Amino acid sequence: MNQTLHVRIISPQQLILDTQAQSVSSKNLQGNFDILPQHANFITLIENSPIVVRVQAQKPLVFKFPLAIILNRENNVSIYTYIQPKSG
Repeated sequence: MNQTLHVRIISPQQLILDTQAQSVSSKNLQGNFDILPQHANFITLIENSPIVVRVQAQKPLVFKFPLAIILNRENNVSIYTYIQPKSG
């Protein structure tokens, strides 16, 4: 059983991130959520909330976009946005 997620953050300008991760966390209109390996298929809209990607043996990676779509399908998490991330 796969215990990681393949996470990609994609904008029209570039591939921002392409890595294996333990989890992805953020907040949508319903509240906070976590995507873990073997999570059900999932799609959501994120507005101005941090997206935290936890990569093994590293500090969590934090991205914040005015608008993003997160799609999880079979341990593949794709995060689509249209601008460069703000640091921090």
